[in-house]
Amino acid sequence: MADRYLHLTGTAPGRFLTRRLGLPQPAPLRRWTLETPRLDGPLLHLTAGTSAIRDGLAKVLATTGLTVEARAARPAGIVLDATGVTSARGLAEVHAVLQPVVRSLAPGGRIVVIGTPPSPDDHHQAAAQQALEGFVRSLGKEVGRGSTVQLLRLPADGTPEAAESTLRFLLSPRSAYVSGQVIELTSAAPGSVPDWAAPLAGRTALVTGAARGIGASVASVLARDGAHVIALDVPGAQDDLVRTADRLGATALPLDITAPDAAARIAAAAPDGLDVLVHNAGITRDRRLANMPAERWAQVIEVNLDSVLRTTDELLASGALNRGGRIVATASIAGIAGNDGQTNYAASKAGVIGLVRSLGPRAAAEHGVTVNAVAPGFIETRMTAAVPFLIREAGRRMNSLSQGGLPADVAEAVAWFAQPASGAVNGQVLRVCGQSLLGA
Repeated sequence: MADRYLHLTGTAPGRFLTRRLGLPQPAPLRRWTLETPRLDGPLLHLTAGTSAIRDGLAKVLATTGLTVEARAARPAGIVLDATGVTSARGLAEVHAVLQPVVRSLAPGGRIVVIGTPPSPDDHHQAAAQQALEGFVRSLGKEVGRGSTVQLLRLPADGTPEAAESTLRFLLSPRSAYVSGQVIELTSAAPGSVPDWAAPLAGRTALVTGAARGIGASVASVLARDGAHVIALDVPGAQDDLVRTADRLGATALPLDITAPDAAARIAAAAPDGLDVLVHNAGITRDRRLANMPAERWAQVIEVNLDSVLRTTDELLASGALNRGGRIVATASIAGIAGNDGQTNYAASKAGVIGLVRSLGPRAAAEHGVTVNAVAPGFIETRMTAAVPFLIREAGRRMNSLSQGGLPADVAEAVAWFAQPASGAVNGQVLRVCGQSLLGA
């Protein structure tokens, strides 16, 4: 559905009116296309304090396709290495380095602060590194003009090379609707990607709920990145499912994910094993708890959470997920902040977050598989188009980018999680919400 307010603020009269009234002024976001595969401009590489990874980080930044400079009049991106900030006094370096250049960031630019996890053994270091989180979340709300800010934490015993896929994602148009996020990498070695134009070449991916909406967009982006996609949805959506699959050269698998034999049928559809499993299928049955019958509660928990747990367990146990595989589940901002009339939905999506955080480290150790989740905010879909006008407008504006996201924004995040080179990304929940003003 068209965002008429966004269009209005792109006109001279609209800009004048909204400024006079103090209304949000969203900037059109630059998303990935064949014509715009990367940001337009140089990348500024800055350091706060002393860094042990400066040279290694510079080599990784050089792979992003952006020209790395120590000074730039109008940078498309800024990377601040703050791994050496270990005290409250050291935070002055963060201010000293970023404050003079933040206004020069180009519209739609990217700022990535590199830090390390707060140490349980050094409360001064922990205070300084935790301070970076508050700094990044606040700066993400200040920069405006469609720009974003993230914090990327490298493990104390890790190397910058493990961050290549993440920096390629964050410093590109693919992350247009991701801001104010904290991503913490593990020390796992990344897999190799021979061709970054097709990072999923030779891999098989299954996407549930793929007939339309976000699921269809996820299937499309994974196919674009070279994967053979198995598109799964309920038999009732078979016509749309087949159309999506035919368009992508994918395999259609009409199947109710809650069926007792769902995992066995998924495994049969991928005789050489799955490399990527995307749990996207989900439903809503909204009603306040006082008015919610047991069947509405049970339906949502069964589809959104129990089927995810059951099929994941069975596919891992049977070996149907190949080593080096990726599991990506779909949570929601509702599972983080809650939502009136959605106790069942919010519970199911919070449950997905619990699954990811618990299973991620064990799945990596036992099966060589990572487990992550996307948590979409207000995404422009057929479902949100049916929301009453005032509620829809509030949902669109209640984030730092002052607009709704697109299904492609969620799909790009899933594709990043799915890459072989994202082996150090595990147990993470990425909010694709334009930095929603709700939740942590």
